[in-house]
Amino acid sequence: MRPVAILASGMVTPVGLDSPSSCAAIRCGINPASETRFMADGDWLVGCSVPLDPPLRGSPKLARLASIAIAEVLRQFPAGKPAETPLILLVPEKDRPGRLSGLDRELFESIEKELKIKFHQKSGVISAGWVGIAYALKSAETFLYESRLPQCVIVGTDTYLVGPTLAAYGEGRRLLTGENSNGFIPGEASAAIMVGPGGASKAPELLCLGVGVAQEKATLESEEPLRADGLVAAFRSAMADSSRTFDDVDYRLTDVCGEQYGFKEAVLAIGRAIRKVKPAFDLWHPAESIGQVGAAIGPVALGVALSAARMGYAPGRGVLCHFGNDDGARAALVLRWQDGKAA
Repeated sequence: MRPVAILASGMVTPVGLDSPSSCAAIRCGINPASETRFMADGDWLVGCSVPLDPPLRGSPKLARLASIAIAEVLRQFPAGKPAETPLILLVPEKDRPGRLSGLDRELFESIEKELKIKFHQKSGVISAGWVGIAYALKSAETFLYESRLPQCVIVGTDTYLVGPTLAAYGEGRRLLTGENSNGFIPGEASAAIMVGPGGASKAPELLCLGVGVAQEKATLESEEPLRADGLVAAFRSAMADSSRTFDDVDYRLTDVCGEQYGFKEAVLAIGRAIRKVKPAFDLWHPAESIGQVGAAIGPVALGVALSAARMGYAPGRGVLCHFGNDDGARAALVLRWQDGKAA
C-alpha cells in the first residue's frame, strides 16, 4: 500500500465534543455511562450518549454528530477546498439489527446540508460497520495517488441507542446488565479524519502503511471452535501490504468492547501470529470509555493513535489496529509515526 498520512482528527463522543477532549478522556479511562430511557432485564439500561442542545434522535442526530466532527478537521486545513475533497461516510452494515433508515445517500446529503458544503463527486458511503475504515483507507489511497486529489475526509457516525437495536442485542444476551456481565455498553459517536499522501509534508506524520481484510468462520453465534483464523489472516495480510513485521509495531488499538469473545480472539490471534516474544504489547480499546459505537470506532482509533503520537504518550512508533464485525469480517491496519523530512 502506498502510504496514507492521517493529518487531522475530529470527534464527538460521550466523553468529549472535540478530538482533544475525547482523546484525553479516553487516555484517562473516563466512562460516562449512565441510565438511559431503555430497559433490559427489568432495569434501566446503562449507555453512553452524546448530549446535544437542542436534543436530537435518529438520523438527524447522526448527521449533526458527523457534521461537527467534519467541521473540526476542516478548520485545521482552512486552505483546503471541499470541492476537491472526497468525503467517505462510514455507516452500519445493512443487516445490523434495528438499523435506521436513510443511512446511505440521504444521510450524506443531510451532512452536506448541515455543513453548507458540496464535497467532491467521488464521495461515497461504505456500509461495512466496524471494518469500514479498512475499505475507506484503500479508497482514499486511490483518490490521493491515482486521482491526484490533495486530501480526503473519512467520517464514521453510528449509534446503538435505538430501541429495535437494543431489543435485538438484549434478546441475544449481548448487552451489559445487572444479570449479564458478558456484554457491551451501547454508545454513540462520530469521528472524522483528514488524510493525505504520505511524505507530502516536512512535519512528522502518522502513516497508514498496510491494510488487511479477512473472514472469520467461528463468529460469536456460530458453534465452531474459535481459533482466530480470520484475524490472523488479516494481520498477515496487513503486514505483507506494509512490508513490515510484528517487530515494527509496539501496541494495539482495537474495537473490543466488553464481551469476552473479542478479548479471547485478540489473545488467540496474537499468540498464533507472533513468532518472537514481545516484552510488552499493550491493547488499547477506546470502547472502554465511549461504549460500543459501531462504524465510528475506526476513525476514533486513528484519532487516538494520532493524539498519542503527537503528544508523546504512545508506547512506540508502530501501531496495529484491528476490527471485527458480527458477521465475521475482520480488518487490520499497520500504522507508523514517521519523522519529518529535514528542511
